[in-house]
Amino acid sequence: MSEEDKPKENMRTGFTTGTCATAGAKAALLSIINQSKTDFVNVTLPKKSQIQIKIENCEFSKQSATCTVIKDGGDDPDVTHGAEIRTQVTLTGNIGKIELDGGEGVGRVTKPGLGLDIGAAAINPTPKKMINENVLEVAGNILTKNGIKIIISVPKGKDLAIKTDNPRLGILGGISILGTSGIVIPYSTASFAASIRQSIEVTRAMGDDTVILTTGGRSEDFTRKLFDLPDHCFVQMGDFSGYTVQVCAKKGIKKAHVAGFIGKLAKMSMGVKQTHVKGSKVDMVFLSELAKRCGAPQDVVDSIKKANTARHVFEIINEKNISGYFDIICEEAHKQLGKYSDNKFEIEVIMFDFDGMVIGVYPRRNKYLET
Repeated sequence: MSEEDKPKENMRTGFTTGTCATAGAKAALLSIINQSKTDFVNVTLPKKSQIQIKIENCEFSKQSATCTVIKDGGDDPDVTHGAEIRTQVTLTGNIGKIELDGGEGVGRVTKPGLGLDIGAAAINPTPKKMINENVLEVAGNILTKNGIKIIISVPKGKDLAIKTDNPRLGILGGISILGTSGIVIPYSTASFAASIRQSIEVTRAMGDDTVILTTGGRSEDFTRKLFDLPDHCFVQMGDFSGYTVQVCAKKGIKKAHVAGFIGKLAKMSMGVKQTHVKGSKVDMVFLSELAKRCGAPQDVVDSIKKANTARHVFEIINEKNISGYFDIICEEAHKQLGKYSDNKFEIEVIMFDFDGMVIGVYPRRNKYLET
């Protein structure tokens, strides 16, 4: 883990949806066994450490119990922060068997490439294992006489899923039950990197080998007007351009269209692999040298050296009508991204202005610039 990935000092960790579901399952079974409400439960995490989780609500009978946990993302909250994760445990006649499924608000898998069966609930392998192991810790002799059925629900999961990548990945109807360590580490990049990798794996599993890599939601919206491709071909890579291109190379992508605005593309052109890294400010001297290559007058070069932001550079170039400048940034970004791809596949770099017009591209494609 790099310094950037480590939680900042005094930052509060949280716990995953998988941990919430595990806590609910364990607490519900204990409530059936003890015939009393469970207020707190200790969950054994994948690395065998334990965390105590509060049970927000608990209802039980002799054969069934339902426990609710509120997801706490710590100081790195995501869309599921504060969500209710509800777990129902019922004793069944399937002696010795633990059955696990998703209910309301837990998505269903409709595309390959996720490591889950099509039609199955979107409960990832690590949470499944956690749930089974924690239930077995307290099950005692129950499985000699009964089976145990566990249903995980997220009452607002369908609405929350719209704010995630689930629809694009083919997970419909709700959120996923996730977690690899059980703990959410503030400002960790691991989950974002995993999401990128998973998106590309789905693209390949669907039989496609072309991706549109964008730096965010706006740039993706603009690329959708240029490319008529399925949803799973559009991947928001955020700040992780170098990593994303490396994954594309490993997974057999044949062509990647990389699209964004001047700020991120300027950083890519400088060779910055992860554009959010502290200290990766846009180098105005570097950008002024690119202006020289366009034949820009010295006063423009000097203005760029003193510019405050990449957007400021964009304004200077437009005001002075310097031709070819944005193409050169795309060309330099293309060179740098080629290093991360080992030149194993074709890359095209596209720059938008802030209204969605293509203002730069490399290799040059007049079809964009003429529309």
